[in-house]
Amino acid sequence: MTNFTRAAFGLALAGLIATLSAPVAADTSKELRIGYQKDGVLLIVKQQGTLEKRLAQNGIKLSWVEFQSGPPLLEALNAGSIDIGQTGDTPPIYAQAAGSHLVYLAAAPDAGKRSGILVRADAGITKLADLKGKRVAFTRGSSAHNIVVRLLASANLTYADITPVNLQPADAAAAFRNGSIDAWAIWDPFFALGQRFPNAKTLTDAQKAQSNRFFLGNSDYAAANPDTVSAFVEELDRASKWATAHPAELAVVFSTITGVDLDVEKIVAARDIYTVHYLDAPIIKQQQQIADSFLQLGLIPKAIDVKAIAYVPSAKARAALAQDK
Repeated sequence: MTNFTRAAFGLALAGLIATLSAPVAADTSKELRIGYQKDGVLLIVKQQGTLEKRLAQNGIKLSWVEFQSGPPLLEALNAGSIDIGQTGDTPPIYAQAAGSHLVYLAAAPDAGKRSGILVRADAGITKLADLKGKRVAFTRGSSAHNIVVRLLASANLTYADITPVNLQPADAAAAFRNGSIDAWAIWDPFFALGQRFPNAKTLTDAQKAQSNRFFLGNSDYAAANPDTVSAFVEELDRASKWATAHPAELAVVFSTITGVDLDVEKIVAARDIYTVHYLDAPIIKQQQQIADSFLQLGLIPKAIDVKAIAYVPSAKARAALAQDK
């Protein structure tokens, strides 16, 4: 770990298993800056304001910064512009390979219904094998990148069989509509929005490429502010439980934060999963397999060890969280 020994890592992040009443005053920073996207449990945390109120009692200011996708979010995390954020599976792999200062804090499962590949109805694409030779847009280093790699493999295609087009979601949406790309790999709410485009057809969702989303922290911030990070993880867990218990209200929460049409957010809310876990061996193994596949394809410059930057709590802490599920 860059500027962060394994011993220091374990000691610094021990505070992640603190209880709800643990004091935050010992932390060194008086601000927590969270990077978020237009989906997931972080929207609930933001809308309900419970984390903000909790930290304010200890003189800590909370601010939110929106990103279109995971790669620029983790660039900001590495630069110290934000302290914590959520991304899909692939951004932290690219970031770790580039030597970024980050640590995995928690994971949320992604069953694949909230992501997929859209194609233009006039592109002659009816099955995954038809993507051969086609222009497929996605954000390089995002979860959609992994979806493309894995779905191509399921159709006995290789990454070299397509023409990848690196676009952020808003630019990809425009390119899809004007016909300059044939297919678009994307996640919600952009996936749900794209499904409404004229001449758009859903080729497949990503259920064959199930994975996880991750909550990540700047390693220096996490080391200096373990109680604040612990409060963050606990609020994720609380918000996940609320989402599970209030499915009818989720779409309203999402629409309020994102500005996306309520009818679209109803679709988004219904096909997501709302639970947060500490990283365990299966999650780490799955993430390592993704990293290894990207290395074999030459998409990252060197091998990485996911476990080296993954926080794994004590058995007691894991059991306490499991009892609350």
